[in-house]
Formats: sequence, structure tokens, C-alpha cells
Amino acid sequence: MTASLAQLHRCSVAVDLGEARTRMYVKNQGVVVNQPTVAAVNIRTGALIAVGDHAEVMDGRTPDHIRVVRPVSGGTVVDIDMAQRLLRNLVDDKLRKAWRRRPTMRAAICLPYGSEPLAQRAAVETLNGIGARRVEMVDTLVAAAVGCDLPVEQPEATMIVVCGAGTTQIAVLSLGSIVAAETVPVGGNAIDHAVVQHLRLHHKLMLPGQSVRPLHLMLSGDGDLVAGPTEVHGRDVVSGLARSVMVETEPVRRAIASPLTGILDGIGSVLRRCPPDLVADLGERGIMLAGGSALIPGLQSMIRQATTMPVHIAERPDTCAVLGLGDMIEGKVEPLHLDPMAT
Repeated sequence: MTASLAQLHRCSVAVDLGEARTRMYVKNQGVVVNQPTVAAVNIRTGALIAVGDHAEVMDGRTPDHIRVVRPVSGGTVVDIDMAQRLLRNLVDDKLRKAWRRRPTMRAAICLPYGSEPLAQRAAVETLNGIGARRVEMVDTLVAAAVGCDLPVEQPEATMIVVCGAGTTQIAVLSLGSIVAAETVPVGGNAIDHAVVQHLRLHHKLMLPGQSVRPLHLMLSGDGDLVAGPTEVHGRDVVSGLARSVMVETEPVRRAIASPLTGILDGIGSVLRRCPPDLVADLGERGIMLAGGSALIPGLQSMIRQATTMPVHIAERPDTCAVLGLGDMIEGKVEPLHLDPMAT
């Protein structure tokens, strides 16, 4: 299923349903939803207790009859019913009433590169459940490139790396289409898991829960690893008691280097499949990092060293995809050559 820019211009809602966060853009209003893709459910009654930020703080802190669920995994909706309930609760009453009065409402959604037909169908059914009568699908890589203000419609190479929570998507674009692309099953969650394992193996410390982003404990304000040791609080693996340890940053750097290597391999694979002329363009223009995990410490410098190319981080990396999709439905993108869904 391929959406043209003319079809996207008829849409009134753009949705980026990610594994970590859900973002929704409404035509002429901008981003109206930017919340974690998390819901808390009472498994005895099936009642929805909380969604978004309120549900995320419950993760790891709930009694047995309350379960915190994530209906999206790897950019694919794995629980359609829960995803529909989540979206309905994230949208305010005013928008829901407006959509009910519009039986022909159209929506656009970002999907990962190379999405299977089953994943596409799950996305369509999810938006159908909140009132969309027609759903247009757009490749996340193209939407993010547009959101980063990259000249994707020009006959020059543009490389973008979208770092998500579960996966990292890599592509080279030219003339509005994807020349070569690859999806790597490594994202922010894998990086966090590497830090968790490091603390468990070397310091015998378990962190409080999955809602804690352990990597953030090792960051300073400018996105680089702090110079000195950092105090981390958790539970002792042996005694089960609360304990704090001082963690040096260099071992953490080595711990996250292993999963980051998977991203570097994906970038190398995409570059090898590109024509030499496009690779020469990239040597001058560089690589753009986008996605919620683009600020992973060490990622920018590792890519720069491995590729010898300039590496830039988008101004708003976490919302690039939904903002690009919003530009498409607002009609702000030149129609020349642009192919939104190149799967």
C-alpha cells in the first residue's frame, strides 16, 4: 500500500506509534499527544487504570492484580485492542467528539522500513478503532528525513539513522525514495539492558525496575559521559537490601560499545549497497541521527570514527518522524518524486 502526497494531504491526523512513545499530530494544531506507549490494566476486571506518563511510573511498583503493558514492540502493534484503548484515552474529549462528527476522517501513520503485511494491517485496525475510516501508511525513514528538513527530493544522497527504543533504521535517500535501507534490532532498550547487566555482574546491584533509564544516570547535561564516578542506587543481588555503589564511566562506555557495534555494522551494510556517487555526496553532507535514542552517549562519536563522515544530531530527534508526517498532511512538502512508502 503506497500513499501519495495528494492522499496524505486529505488526512487530518498523523500518528507515530512507537515502542517507547506515542505521538499524534493534528492538522492545523500541531503535536497534541506525546506520551509513553504504556497502559496499566487491572487483570481481574480488565479495566484500564492509567495510560501514558501515569502508567509508566507504575512499572515495577504494582500489586499482582495490576499489570503494566506495552502494546507496541519493535514498531509493530502486538496488541490491537490495548493500542486502541491507549489511543482513545490519550486523545482529549474535544478531539474525540470532533472525530465522531466526521465519518470520513483519514489518518496517516509511520511504519518501520520493510513492515510485513500483518504489521501494516495491525496499524490500520488500530487507527480504525479510534475513528479513522481510511489510513495512509508512510515509511518512518522518509517521514523522519522530512522532519529533519533534509532535502530528500533532491538528486543528492541523504543518509538518516532513526534510533528507536527497539530498533534502529538506517537509509540512504535520493530523489525522494529510499536507495538502500536496513533495520537493526538494536535500540535504546538494548543499550539500557547492557548497562543493567554491567551493574548486575560487576557490582552485584539490581536497579529498581524497567521504568528506570539507567543510562540517564551516567549522563551529564551535554549528552557526554561524566568524567568522575556516579552514585547509583539499587538492590543488592545477594542480600536483597538497598545499596548504593559508585560506578566509573569508562566501564559503562565499554559495556554499551558492544550493542552499538550492531548499529555500525548496519550503517556499513547500507553504504556498501549504494552507488559510489551517492557515497561521495555523503562524505561531504554527512549522516543525520534522529529518533528518541539518538542522544545515546558515544553513538555520534563512534559513527564518526567508523565512517570518517560528519555526523549530526537532529534539533528535535524524538519528534522528527511525527513532525515530518505532519508537514506531509499540511501540504508543506514538494510533491516532486517523493514516495512516502517505499517498502
